[in-house]
Amino acid sequence: MSEASLRDSKILIIGAGTWGCSTALHLARRGYTSITVLDPYAVPSPISAGNDVNKILETASFAGDDPDERYVSNKLLEAAIDGWLNDPVFKPYFHETGCIVAATTERAIAHLNSREAPNAARGWIRLESKEDFISTMPPGVLTGDFPGWTGWWKKKGAGWVHARKSMESAAKEAERLGVKFITGEGAGRVTGLIYDSSDVNGVITADGTQHLADRTILCAGANAATLFDMKDQLRPTAWTLAHIKMTPEEAKLYKDLPVLYNIERGFFMEPDEDNHELKICDEHPGYVNWALDSSDTTNPRAGDPFSKNQIPAESEARCRAFLSEVMPHLADRPFSFARICWCADTPNRAFLISKHPDYASLVLAVGASGHGFCHIPAIGGFIADALEDKLDEKLKRSFRWRPETAVDRDWRDLQGRFGPDGANRVLDFHEVTTWTQIPSQRF
Repeated sequence: MSEASLRDSKILIIGAGTWGCSTALHLARRGYTSITVLDPYAVPSPISAGNDVNKILETASFAGDDPDERYVSNKLLEAAIDGWLNDPVFKPYFHETGCIVAATTERAIAHLNSREAPNAARGWIRLESKEDFISTMPPGVLTGDFPGWTGWWKKKGAGWVHARKSMESAAKEAERLGVKFITGEGAGRVTGLIYDSSDVNGVITADGTQHLADRTILCAGANAATLFDMKDQLRPTAWTLAHIKMTPEEAKLYKDLPVLYNIERGFFMEPDEDNHELKICDEHPGYVNWALDSSDTTNPRAGDPFSKNQIPAESEARCRAFLSEVMPHLADRPFSFARICWCADTPNRAFLISKHPDYASLVLAVGASGHGFCHIPAIGGFIADALEDKLDEKLKRSFRWRPETAVDRDWRDLQGRFGPDGANRVLDFHEVTTWTQIPSQRF
């Protein structure tokens, strides 16, 4: 198919979350004339990981020691940061407040200080004492003892982004450029792909409608494996977050704070501008929720993501333990909101953005692996490149369909993540017995 005819072809995007909205925007900007996005929920979806007040703008590499993977990581970060700084759709939502990263145990500190981590040459300032940490914020914000903490502070080129507003902005601009969003439990929920003998020709939705397409792009995040056999390449994994309502005086004091992130304890960001709520996350390698075969209760069959505006009581306890180390004056403050947030891990946490080798019209765009949101300004361009067979060769290899990497997969692999004592492991929602009782609300 010629480039001109490809751009006049029918494109279906499954999922209107972070990557689905970005893909729709980039394809529309390239002149594609028939793009339809399907999702059970209107943007911003209440189950999308991107439906959040703020996310850390990642500046770290997930590449390890492989030079090609470091090349890929740098390419992704350069494109994302350029988008946050210069793209009018996303620029208003980047808050360059700076970022503090820290650790406590010897193993985590060694990880933090590895060659891909912060260092003075990249503009980071060393923090070695309680007084060092406290001095990064206005008096009265950090009142804890920071027991055993060591870390780094970067004042420029890092911070946080308003996740929900940037996703809404991308969808709004895509619609202005002609993209059609179909949402709702009947009309927007994809229940299956349409196959012929050798390809994918579209999808069917819960209301029975068949949506035929020349190209189908799967951007369904943690739910992707419920629609297509991912050969164990995706592990749906969830994290937990809570909010604390701030007084007007506190909101002023806490404005423009750098992100503070301990890779074993958790993180917080300044109160959002609308509701003046401080977001706190407890750090851990993630929760899974295996849908178990009735005849085999030990081996996972598939992940079963679900939505819940509560968090396990053990997660609340970890959030409060983190606060007791940094802001003990808030450690007992009631939570005003909480939720679980889903993503999907590939075995090596590299993205999976590729045409399927057996179905030429199916493009996979999944595997955000806990670090996908900050790429919303640019990730749709890489997905469009995969559709057009234009990916840089090193990117193509990194993003490839790679079921061989998931053979005998260790589903309990921490994948470079940390947690405090008792939570330095992959957690399981099936083991949760008590949930918080926080007043339910939606953004």
